[in-house]
Amino acid sequence: MSSHEESSLRFTETNSSEDSKGKTWGLEGNLFWFAIGGVFSAVMLLLILFAVFKMSIGLASGIALIPLLLSFTYIFLFRQGKPPGYDRDFFDNLLNGKSFSPRLLDKQPKHPFIP
Repeated sequence: MSSHEESSLRFTETNSSEDSKGKTWGLEGNLFWFAIGGVFSAVMLLLILFAVFKMSIGLASGIALIPLLLSFTYIFLFRQGKPPGYDRDFFDNLLNGKSFSPRLLDKQPKHPFIP
């Protein structure tokens, strides 16, 4: 290779695999497993309530929607588009009042001219 060919190479910045975990079905990283788990739980609960406990299909499907809604609520409120560890920090703050996020109202000193 001549020096002219070496200098004409283009260098472009790319994201490494550590920056992005990819997307599946529009969900970041491995969040689709939570969606699959919610669907699987809903279907199994529907079958158990309808076949074993002889509930009506309407009542059984209404109850079976609960795990599905819980899984999608968890995905879209606490994981999708949020920084890593957001869900753990949120629940830790909710349960213990401790987290890595600053609690600005508790730690702000009073203004020196306000009595």
